[in-house]
Amino acid sequence: MRTRPSHTARLITAIAIAGAAITGAATLAVASPAPAHSATSEMPIPASELRAKLNTLLQEHAYLAASATNAALGGRKAEFEAAAAALDGNSVDLSKAIGTVYGSGAEQAFLALWRKHIGFFVDYATGVATKDKSKQEKAVNDLVGYTGDFGAFLASANPNLPKAAVADLVKTHVLTLKDVVDAQAKGDQRKAFTALRSAASHMMMIADPLASAIAKQFPEKFAN
Repeated sequence: MRTRPSHTARLITAIAIAGAAITGAATLAVASPAPAHSATSEMPIPASELRAKLNTLLQEHAYLAASATNAALGGRKAEFEAAAAALDGNSVDLSKAIGTVYGSGAEQAFLALWRKHIGFFVDYATGVATKDKSKQEKAVNDLVGYTGDFGAFLASANPNLPKAAVADLVKTHVLTLKDVVDAQAKGDQRKAFTALRSAASHMMMIADPLASAIAKQFPEKFAN
């Protein structure tokens, strides 16, 4: 007689499938961003539009990531896969926003690097779901280490973005989303949504300086 797979086993399978879908395309080597396109006769874009776009995309990232982990931890496979697909679509949109400024090479490098931290969150959610402390600790260490890589990437593209400052902001992003996952795992939805509001609000602390640094680097492209 065949036994049905346990709830935990089904959950791990769901997370692994979506994790592979999210991170499978992130195999490109992360190179330094390409030089920006040369200036054209086009009218400059208001810097406020760039700031609004980055804020929208980065806050959307936080909400979609939380939706994916909440569905995963609840064992809702179809919902998880849909949220993971939407989350990756958001990653693609973010990379395109970078690409419009720094070129297609930077776009692809950014996408690979951004997907990498989502993959680490998949690892953390798996560790939480299975109560595997060592897997959780490794995922957290990977995420913290990732912040330095991301800081170096943006600093190499824009001299107005110090590596340490960027890394610190991204570390807060990582830790605030971790708080969301931990609350979700405990079934404390009130705490989870309170933490999610904090995580989403923090994205402004990344979007605003990024937009300002880009506008400062390319005044011919962005009007203040």
